Amino acid sequence: MTSSDQGGWGATAAAADQRESPYVPPEWTWARYHAGERLPSDDLADAVAAAKAGDGYLWLGLHNPSQATMSSLGAHLGLHELAIEDAVHGHRRSKLERFDDHLFFVVSTVAYQERATDAQPEIVTTGELMIFLGDWFVMTSRHSGPSRMPEVRAQVEQKSEDMPRGPSRVLYACLEVAIDDFERVAQQMEDDVEDCEQLVFDDRSRPDVERPYQIKRELIEFRRCVAPLCAPLTALYTREFDQIHDNAKPYFRELAERVQAVRETVLALEDQLTNILQAALARASLADNRDMRKISAAVAIVAVPTTLGAVYGMNFDNMPELHWEYGYFAVLGVSGLAMIVLYLLFRKFRWL
Repeated sequence: MTSSDQGGWGATAAAADQRESPYVPPEWTWARYHAGERLPSDDLADAVAAAKAGDGYLWLGLHNPSQATMSSLGAHLGLHELAIEDAVHGHRRSKLERFDDHLFFVVSTVAYQERATDAQPEIVTTGELMIFLGDWFVMTSRHSGPSRMPEVRAQVEQKSEDMPRGPSRVLYACLEVAIDDFERVAQQMEDDVEDCEQLVFDDRSRPDVERPYQIKRELIEFRRCVAPLCAPLTALYTREFDQIHDNAKPYFRELAERVQAVRETVLALEDQLTNILQAALARASLADNRDMRKISAAVAIVAVPTTLGAVYGMNFDNMPELHWEYGYFAVLGVSGLAMIVLYLLFRKFRWL
């Protein structure tokens, strides 16, 4: 890179930064790393020149970048236009794409949000993290979701004798932190399913059917984040990439095994929750049948005085007991006796 190119980098990046949307400003951060340590540097152009010369690597971090910022960075880093478009607009599925001189990895991130009230379910919030991986640079672009970059930096700066120190170390740290969140959310969802099972099978007359549906919806959203990550992780340790050192492949294989374990846990929870839903619906159906029997029994009992009252309410001269002195009391007695008999019968049949 010539001196004019260096100045062009700094000027273009600064101009793009000023053109950012005032509503969603990006987190424009960068650092140069060498042998796992962050180096102090005040000039981006000098850091780029040193990284391209083999003196460490450059790590750029963005948050919701605009088209102008990504176009500027893409021109200097040689990024593919399709990868730039995904970094600007987001991509909801995890994937790995290989271009001429860099890799593009998308990983879905998850976080668990406790419900504020009993009426509000727990929410599995999702986000996206894009990682551009070159020979001398790595760029992370985050869309929505909580920021876990401090944990990623701690992983990158952690000493390791076997894991190569380079851009692939940042990729590994990003994936490891994301998978830690997967495992944490899976454990919390497992606790939710157990609590839901207790709610369905407790001694209450009517089980809570809404709660299993809420958890089922969150599990489906969680599975959409976990399942697509298996194939890209498998490709990292089974295929040859210039940016992935052979010594790093066992680490990515370990991550793939952890994701597969989380995926199996989610599938098991879905099966368990399906059985809970079926049991809850069966109990709800039985509760409805009991209610209908009670209502039917009550209607039958009330129908006795209603029928007698309707009959004697008709204006006919020749009616039984119409002119009898004790006719009124006899009708009331028959009506009451019939209601008592019906009540005892329904009690015997356990309708009441």
